[in-house]
Amino acid sequence: MRAQFLYCLVLAGAMCLCVGCAAIEKGTHEEVDFASEPTKADVYVNGELLGTTPVTLKLESKETYRIEFKKKGFGTKKYTITNHVNTKWIVFDVILGVAPVLVDAFTGAWYELDQDYIKAYLEKE
Repeated sequence: MRAQFLYCLVLAGAMCLCVGCAAIEKGTHEEVDFASEPTKADVYVNGELLGTTPVTLKLESKETYRIEFKKKGFGTKKYTITNHVNTKWIVFDVILGVAPVLVDAFTGAWYELDQDYIKAYLEKE
């Protein structure tokens, strides 16, 4: 019985080392809130219509996004959402070993988006 407990403890510890800190803590996606004045503007992300303001979208952290707000009778507003590597995740991963570094690097979990809220002020044409 004691041997089984130790085996389970070692297995659980090994599993923790095989997953990156960022992948566990924050995941690979982030929520971004989009708003506009006036409301009910279409939100295009990389050319694809994904919602109408106000809207919250889950975006992959490792990507860069071209955002466009469009509404009939108003000019289009364009934005770019960029990202960066948060060095705290790299430090934690290096402390835990090679496997967490590989997991977070491969999944892109150690990236964070530079914006979590964008409000577009549309001007009448």
